Amino acid sequence: MSGPRVVVAIDGPGGSGKSTVARAVAAALDLDHLDTGAMYRVVTLEAARRGVASDDEAALAALADALDIVVAERVLVDGDDVTEEIRGDDVNSLVSVVAANAGVRSSLVRRQRAWVEERGAGVVEGRDIASVVLPDADVKVYLTASEEERARRRAEEQGQVASEPLAAARASITARDSLDSTRSLSPLVVAEGAVVIDSTDRSPASVIAEILELARGAHRDGAR
Repeated sequence: MSGPRVVVAIDGPGGSGKSTVARAVAAALDLDHLDTGAMYRVVTLEAARRGVASDDEAALAALADALDIVVAERVLVDGDDVTEEIRGDDVNSLVSVVAANAGVRSSLVRRQRAWVEERGAGVVEGRDIASVVLPDADVKVYLTASEEERARRRAEEQGQVASEPLAAARASITARDSLDSTRSLSPLVVAEGAVVIDSTDRSPASVIAEILELARGAHRDGAR
């Protein structure tokens, strides 16, 4: 049985649990899910593959326009499966720089809005969804967690729980937070009207349940 036809926007920093939560919410509501961060990772990966410098604004924007990007269960670029490659360290270290490019953002935001327009509903996650991409979303959530907890999760995802990898994960998250929150274009912020959910000491199930209740409430109040 289909759930409410709503648009759910989930923003937040790395390691906050966005992807886990967004996928589960989409499945529970029988809606499609879009990880917009994967789109920026694809452009970053392809730029490295093609020798496009991360500070070459015009070339990056042209590349973003030219790529055929599919983000679903698997991530494809021009028909090539890059699901694992876009999560590599090389991409991690450059994606914030590429994502700050105005031309890249303009190209990908158009695609993200078109994705929602085509479906009329969906769960979209990223860092500027409620603030820029979909400011009229039916449900707007800012998902966060303490830096220590986010670093622990990131290290655990990578199968590393020793103190040195944990410290590296924390340093990476701190750097990414700084870049994302201070960039002049579409910085990571709590959007107007967004519900802030701190997942530090909460189970994924409880966070998912809260967002589902928000979605059902929006539907009852006359959302799509």
